[in-house]
Amino acid sequence: IEDDWYNFTALNLPENHPARDMQDTFYISKNPDWLLRTHTSSVQIREMEKKELPLRIICPGRVYRNETISARAHCFFNQVEGLYIAENVSFADLKQTLYFFVKEMFGEDVEVRFRPSYFPFTEPSAEMDISCLICKGTGCNICKKTGWVEILGCGMVHPKVLENCGIDPEKYTGFAFGMGVERVAMLKYEVKDLRLFSENDLRFLQQFKAAL
Repeated sequence: IEDDWYNFTALNLPENHPARDMQDTFYISKNPDWLLRTHTSSVQIREMEKKELPLRIICPGRVYRNETISARAHCFFNQVEGLYIAENVSFADLKQTLYFFVKEMFGEDVEVRFRPSYFPFTEPSAEMDISCLICKGTGCNICKKTGWVEILGCGMVHPKVLENCGIDPEKYTGFAFGMGVERVAMLKYEVKDLRLFSENDLRFLQQFKAAL
């Protein structure tokens, strides 16, 4: 459970901001300011408020979104976000970090591409795709017949977000990224239905003992 400030407002999503419609949210009926967090970015805000710089953190956690459950999406999932704040951090640093992660996770042969995107809390923003490991690029339901699967969103931390946390955006810059754990595991182990990760079927889960 999170409050509106940490989940939305501090992340450059003030009340009535149109980008709030990008994530359908589960609100707590007893208090309209409380909600089930839609991302682990709220952890980033709490850490930035401490102003202990430079800052390097990884934020794992369960998140909730009012989405239709399908082979590609679920109403709850585990997310991992990364944040790096220091002097002279650049988009090149972000790209190199993510390229290294993808090659280590999926192997040297995986193809990678960045696409311009929009997130209120980063500017510039991008999404990172990899070649579909389920169909090997021939086209399937997971990659929507494109041969590519989006695995994460990323960007340079928006100056307004830094200001909201009391950090001088003229002195410090930073990058952030976030990805769904199940989506990464789905591609890593060539699982064709995301729902299998949340159904508690031991026949499925026991396959991953060696990965734990």
